[in-house]
Amino acid sequence: MAFSSILRKSTHSLAPLAIRLTRVQRNYHSCIFTALNHSFQSQQPTANRFYQNTLHFSTATDSRRPSSDESLIRVLDSEIQYAEESDDHDQVEETPSGFPFEIEDTPGLQTVRLTREYDGEFIKVDVHMPDLVTGDEQEGDEDEDDDSEKPSRSSIPLVVTVSKKSGPNLEFSCTAFPDEIAIDSLSVRNPDSEDDLAYEGPDFHDLDENLQKAFHKYLEVRGIKPSTTNYLHEYMINKDSREYLRWLKNLKKFVEA
Repeated sequence: MAFSSILRKSTHSLAPLAIRLTRVQRNYHSCIFTALNHSFQSQQPTANRFYQNTLHFSTATDSRRPSSDESLIRVLDSEIQYAEESDDHDQVEETPSGFPFEIEDTPGLQTVRLTREYDGEFIKVDVHMPDLVTGDEQEGDEDEDDDSEKPSRSSIPLVVTVSKKSGPNLEFSCTAFPDEIAIDSLSVRNPDSEDDLAYEGPDFHDLDENLQKAFHKYLEVRGIKPSTTNYLHEYMINKDSREYLRWLKNLKKFVEA
């Protein structure tokens, strides 16, 4: 009995000590957590400021345009202003009376298409940009002693296609000079075949002279004559100016984008 009483007293005296030790340990962990949490919170704003500055710097770098692009834009602006001050880009050509063709002019294309019907035939003419020769170029050619062939007159390339309801087509490759039309080649083409190796006939200038004259007359009665091509010459010069101005503006839009 005496031993049991002593044991219970020892237990009651040790229990408060154990509780105090446990409370101290819990308070110790709580202090560590509080200190760590405070340290993390005190460092967090510094980290945020670092990333914000880094992102802002990166955005400013990407938005800057290279100086070479700025210089290119200034040159394009100057060239556009010069082209707009010319008289060709907005000039409207008056179609002469008796012009036998309908004109299909699509902005952005380098060709103009003429179409008409004649005695059951369908005639299509693809007119390309003119090959211009100025007076200065002619004087320069006279001073040169090289053997290279250079055009001495302005000209317009034409491709004339004559077709009927069925059967093959006739295709003439022509060069229109002022008051003169030259036939460069003549071929017979099957519209249902894509064979590029088909025989296209001899060189047109190797044909008999009478046969050459007959084909010139063949085109003339179908509207391919100097009065038509002289008008087309002026028309295509103005179209060339319009397309050049449109090309410059498209270049500027691309560089600025």
